Amino acid sequence: MHTIEQANLAVYEENFRANPVLKAVSHALTDNAVDTICSVSEARNAERFHFSIEAKTLPAANQMSSGRCWLFAGLNVLREKIAEKYNLESFELSQNYTAFWDKFEKINYFLETVIALKDRPTDDRVMTWLLQTGIQDGGQWDMLVNVIEKYGVVPQDAMKETYQSSHTFRMNSLINRRLSIYASEIQRAYRAGESDEQLAERKESMLNEMYGFLCTNFGVPPKSFDFEYTDKDGNYGIVRDLTPLGFLKDEIGVDLTEYVSLINAPTFNKPFGRTYTVDYLGNVCGGYPVCYLNLPMERVKELIIEQLKAGEIVWFGSDVGYDGQRKAGVWDDQAFDYQNAFGMNFDLSKEDGLLYWRSAMNHAMVITGVNLDENGQPNRWKIENSWGDENGKKGYYLMTSSWFDRFVYQAVIRKEYLSDEEKAALESDPIHLDPWDPMGTLAD
Repeated sequence: MHTIEQANLAVYEENFRANPVLKAVSHALTDNAVDTICSVSEARNAERFHFSIEAKTLPAANQMSSGRCWLFAGLNVLREKIAEKYNLESFELSQNYTAFWDKFEKINYFLETVIALKDRPTDDRVMTWLLQTGIQDGGQWDMLVNVIEKYGVVPQDAMKETYQSSHTFRMNSLINRRLSIYASEIQRAYRAGESDEQLAERKESMLNEMYGFLCTNFGVPPKSFDFEYTDKDGNYGIVRDLTPLGFLKDEIGVDLTEYVSLINAPTFNKPFGRTYTVDYLGNVCGGYPVCYLNLPMERVKELIIEQLKAGEIVWFGSDVGYDGQRKAGVWDDQAFDYQNAFGMNFDLSKEDGLLYWRSAMNHAMVITGVNLDENGQPNRWKIENSWGDENGKKGYYLMTSSWFDRFVYQAVIRKEYLSDEEKAALESDPIHLDPWDPMGTLAD
C-alpha cells in the first residue's frame, strides 16, 4: 500500500487553487446547501402536475415517524375499494392494526429462525445478519399479503394510532434488545441439552411476553367492530358486527394472491424472466415466501400503464434517497447538476448501483397516474406518498420518466396482465438470494 506524501498534498492543493470553478463553488457552499447551488432551473419546466391517465384517489395519509410506508401503500390501495363502494370522500384503514400483527408475526419469525440456527455461532454470516437486523417496521409486498390474509383489516377508527405506533424508534429498540436476550437464552438452552420441544415451550413464553408488550404500545386489536361512515352526500350509514377477515372479504373483496411482485434488477447475476426469493426474509411462518419476477423496465412500465388504464392504482417500491425535492414533491434526476459543479462524474448506472451497494429499494408508495407523450411513452408519473399533505400537491408527488427508470425497482401487478410466458415463469422454482442481497431490502 502506498502512503500519501506531503509532496502529493502540495500538488493537490495547488491544483485546487488553480481551478476557478472549484473556488467559486467553494465560496457558494460556505452559506448554501449542495443541492441549492446545483439546482437546474430548466428542469422545473418538465415538472408539471398534469397526467393523461389518472385515477381519482383519496387524500394522502401520513406514516409519521415510522417505517410503515409499505403498509400505508398497500392499505391505500385497498381503501379505494371501500371509498368507491360507499361513495366516501375520505377514509383510512387502520395502519396500527396491521402493524401490530406484522410486528407480532415478525417476532415469531425471528424466534423460529433462531431455533432453526441454534447450533450456529453468532459470527456465522446468516446468524450475524439475523441478529443485526432484528425486526424492523419495513416490509415487502408478500409480507403485506401474509398478514392481511391471516388477520384481515379494520377501519382506522376501530384501532386508532397511538404515539408509539407512529413513533416507533424506541419501541423497536426495546423489542430488539429483548430479542437478543431471547436468542442468547435459546442458544444456551440448546447447548445445555434442551430438546426442540423444550425450546418451543420457551418460545411460547417469549411470545406471551411480547404480545403484552405490543398491546401496551399499540393497544389490543379488535375482534369485531361496527363500520360507521358518512358519504360524500352527507348520508350516514353503519354496518354492524363485522370481523376483520369478514371486512376484508365482504367489504373490500380483493384477492391479494392474484397479484405478482415484479422487479427490475438489471444485473448480470439476475437474468430477466426468472423468479427470485430471499432466504430468511418474511413475517408469517408458513405464509407466502417473498417472490419476484424480474423483467426489463420497459415491460414493467407497460404493465403498470395497462393496470392504470383499467382504473387500478399500483403499489411500487423505489429508492427515494436520490434527487428529491421534498417541498415541491418532485423526484427528478435532471434537477441537479453535480458534475459541472465539482468537475466529476457522479452518474452510477442502475446495475452498478445495485452491485456496489449504492442504491436499493427503500420506500413504497402508490402510482395513481401517468402522462403519455405524443408517442404514447410515459414522461412523468403521479405518486401517492404517505408523508402527509404538507409537501407536493397535498401529499401527491411527481416522478420524471428518467428518474423512474433509474430508481424504481419493484411494482405489483395483477397476474391477468402478464403474458403466457411470464405466467409460466411464475410457476418455475425461484432462484434463492442471500438475505443481504439488495433485492432483500425492506421498504420503510
